[in-house]
Amino acid sequence: MNKVILMGRLVAEPEIRVSGETTVARYRLAVDKAVKPKKEGEPTADFISCVAFNKRAEFAEKYLHKGTKIVVEGSLLTGSYTDKDGKKIYTTDVVVNAHYFCESRSAEQSAAEPKADANGFMAIPDNVEDDGLPF
Repeated sequence: MNKVILMGRLVAEPEIRVSGETTVARYRLAVDKAVKPKKEGEPTADFISCVAFNKRAEFAEKYLHKGTKIVVEGSLLTGSYTDKDGKKIYTTDVVVNAHYFCESRSAEQSAAEPKADANGFMAIPDNVEDDGLPF
């Protein structure tokens, strides 16, 4: 049986490609390791490559964005190719059969919003111009 279930956050926006009638979405998930590293500076997550086709790819294009927490259900696919230098490169991807959201949209948005300090004041984001403030 070849079945993979992962929960993690998208590292970047999905890459979408259309070839004929086939739509392909590629993205990477940051999946927290079950065992925390013993040495400081070691990665605390694995970065897993995922690929989705057709309707699942269109779903990824429309709804999945950097930082979105999802569960992916699929199967493992291994392969290899020879790069331009003649070196053999081995690949491992999860072929997505289903996506599931892990948190509500409001929780996702509130995590990105600035938090108020003890006095109730929020820092002004760097991308806000002075003329856009109400005072």
